[in-house]
Amino acid sequence: MRVKTEAKREAILEAASKVFMEAGFEGASMAEISKLTGGSKATLYSYFKSKEELFVDVMHHAAHQQLDPMLSALNQDNDNVSRALQVFGEQVVGFLCSAGAIQTRRLVIAESGRSTIGQRFHEQGPKEGMRQIADFLQLQMSRGKLRQADPMLASLQLSALLECETVAPLLMGIETEMPPARIKQAVKRALQTFFTAYGMPDDELARLAEPSGAA
Repeated sequence: MRVKTEAKREAILEAASKVFMEAGFEGASMAEISKLTGGSKATLYSYFKSKEELFVDVMHHAAHQQLDPMLSALNQDNDNVSRALQVFGEQVVGFLCSAGAIQTRRLVIAESGRSTIGQRFHEQGPKEGMRQIADFLQLQMSRGKLRQADPMLASLQLSALLECETVAPLLMGIETEMPPARIKQAVKRALQTFFTAYGMPDDELARLAEPSGAA
């Protein structure tokens, strides 16, 4: 009986990522992935029950490595809500605008109309991220720093504001890159709108509106 190892699983995910990125979901084959790992299809299926399961796990693998520390830091830095969200926003948008993340999103969108991959991807990744952001917002509401509202709805709206000037243009091919300076300003504008809607104190809102060069 073969023993499963984390190293082997990582090798499969790495190989599968290359194949999916090059061939897309439909064009990728488990045979090609197993060939790259130097194993058999039987070994591959002992780790992942289907190509769909492997695809979703590949899509989440890099995202979790990058985003989990950002979400953890957000929930630890809760004394200054505007600062915490600005730092978090710049970090997460920077990752979401990376070439790999954009390609991943495009692959998921392309398959969403033909299978349950989009739903599975959402349930195992973005939905959990939204929940953690909602927990942070709920804490700020309980402290009186944000007005009382549905924290999950606020989380979803914040995500949309952060992505509308950055991720969306890249997904559509309207933009080809998003420099850090543009991300910083886009995040600042998104938070100005968010805090206006959710009742950030006036002094905090005014500080966000200061020119980027202000001390």
